[in-house]
Amino acid sequence: MRIGIIGYGYIGRYLTDRIMAPDSGMDVAFVYNRSGGALDNLAPEYCLTALGDAAARHPDIIVEVAHPSVTQQHGADIFACSDYMPLSVTALTDDVLRGRLLASAKKNGHRLILGAGALIGGEALAMRPDAWERVRITFRKHPDNIDFADSGFDASEITGKTVLYDGPARGIGEKFPRNVNTMITCALVSTGLDACEACLICDPDLDVAIAEVEAWGKDGGYVRTEKRQPAVGVSGTEMLDSVWFSLVRAAGSQKSGYELL
Repeated sequence: MRIGIIGYGYIGRYLTDRIMAPDSGMDVAFVYNRSGGALDNLAPEYCLTALGDAAARHPDIIVEVAHPSVTQQHGADIFACSDYMPLSVTALTDDVLRGRLLASAKKNGHRLILGAGALIGGEALAMRPDAWERVRITFRKHPDNIDFADSGFDASEITGKTVLYDGPARGIGEKFPRNVNTMITCALVSTGLDACEACLICDPDLDVAIAEVEAWGKDGGYVRTEKRQPAVGVSGTEMLDSVWFSLVRAAGSQKSGYELL
């Protein structure tokens, strides 16, 4: 499988190195970065200067690890040559854009791939999307692990546990686009962006990031998961492994003894 990578920051460099390892079962089709200078350490044959030239590299999967604007501007065109796995899932809160992406994927016989991210129990939600009466996902984070740039909050004024958002998942993507991709994924695979409840709590006393998911079934069933993870920046320390695992599964290069399908 040939993998194209859009974005060469922390995650993009990690994926590139992992794919180039002899035992990955994959090849790098290209790496594209908006700032070309970031690619100076890569051999020229891996570097792509314009996304419009991606098809010439014959990718099987293109992974976006850059910004939601990539999906907004180029997502529909990518399906002409490849499956697409955007990590900036908040772009998919736009119903018109998401519909255009899905239509292009279907037309061209490709997939729009959602990485599991920090979503523990996502498969249980996705296998019965019409079975849930209510789904709620809650993040609890230290203020140092939240990007407040678009939120309207001043982090310096938060001195105790504070609910930053509690409402439909669709609305949280605009306020905290770098923090809640997993919440948007949860909504998309379960009750939808308007029905799925999202809650973000800032707590200066925390030394880990906590992700909780609750789902109430129409048949009386109930599912609850909780994950506590040290955080670096806006993500848990498991993030790199999670992204890699999602890519490996999407590429059909599962290496473990057991495979959950």
